[in-house]
Amino acid sequence: TRAQGQKVVPVPVWRVSFLVVGCCGWWVLTAKMLRNLLALRQIAQRTISTASRRQFENKVPEKQKLFQEDNGIPVHLKGGVADALLYRATMVLTVGGTAYAIYQLAMASFPKKQD
Repeated sequence: TRAQGQKVVPVPVWRVSFLVVGCCGWWVLTAKMLRNLLALRQIAQRTISTASRRQFENKVPEKQKLFQEDNGIPVHLKGGVADALLYRATMVLTVGGTAYAIYQLAMASFPKKQD
């Protein structure tokens, strides 16, 4: 890392290339690469604005109503078909993995006899 206040300064080497010397070495960059690097630096230094460019519809009250409704469905399945599929896939993988682990333990417990 650079020391506090130390700057990396591009130095013209050839007509279209720059030699950039920093704390970790040096690099030869073309003018286009340098412009892209400086643009990226500017983007990274921009402050994050709280004003959004486009407004999204607030769906939180609808979701709260859906999840707080007392209809006998468990909360982890109230999201619909996607939640049901994820739940079933998780159960299949869990049960299958447990069965496979028990099978492997049984096979390791009773090694084959050598003739």
